[in-house]
Amino acid sequence: MSSSNSLIIFTRNPELGKGKRRLAATVGDETAFEIYKFLLNHTRSITKTVNAQAQVWYSEKIRKNDDWDNAIYQKFEQQGDDLGLRMQNAFETAFKSHDKVIIIGSDMYDMSAQDLNHAFTLLDSHDAVMGPAIDGGYYLLGFKKEVPVNVFLNKIWGTDTVQEETIKDLKNLNYAMLEPRNDVDFYEDIKDVPAFQPYLKHIHVK
Repeated sequence: MSSSNSLIIFTRNPELGKGKRRLAATVGDETAFEIYKFLLNHTRSITKTVNAQAQVWYSEKIRKNDDWDNAIYQKFEQQGDDLGLRMQNAFETAFKSHDKVIIIGSDMYDMSAQDLNHAFTLLDSHDAVMGPAIDGGYYLLGFKKEVPVNVFLNKIWGTDTVQEETIKDLKNLNYAMLEPRNDVDFYEDIKDVPAFQPYLKHIHVK
C-alpha cells in the first residue's frame, strides 16, 4: 500500500432505524437497514485493495472488532458539529502522514476500486479531484498536500447546492472531475438496479 495516499471512508454506525432515512420512508426501516449493510459490504470490497492507507471514520463509537478488518483499516471517530467540520478534521488528520487524501462515503454502489485508484492518479497532476453526484452533491473529494480554505464551510449539507458551491471554492485550483455517479438516498436511486432487487421484492410503491 502506498503510504503517500490516504482514503478516508465516512460511515454511519449501522443501527436499525438510524441512517438512510429518506430511503426508509419508502422501503421501511428493516429494508433500509439491510440495504445499508449491503452497501457497507460493497464499500469494503472496493476499498480493501486500493493503493492507499484506508481509514474508517465512524459517526459515533469506534468498533474495534467489526467487519472492517483492523489489519487493513485505521479507525477514527468523526469530530465536529456538522458534516463539513467532521470532514475538515478527518482531512487534517490524514494530511499529517499522507500527501494525497481522498474522502468517500459508504453508500456508493456505483463505484469500483479502479475508480478510486484513478482518482489518486489524477492527484499526481492536479491539486484536487471531485466525483460529482447526480443529485448535486459529490461522492468523492480529494486534495494534494492540504485542504483549500472554506471548502468545507458555509455549505447546506444534503442539498443540491453542495457540488456547485464546492466547485466555486476550487476555482483557483487545477482540479479534475470524475464521471457523474448516482449515490443511494432514495428508492428511485435503486429501484431499477438489479443488485438491489432481492431487497425490494416486497416493496409496492404507488
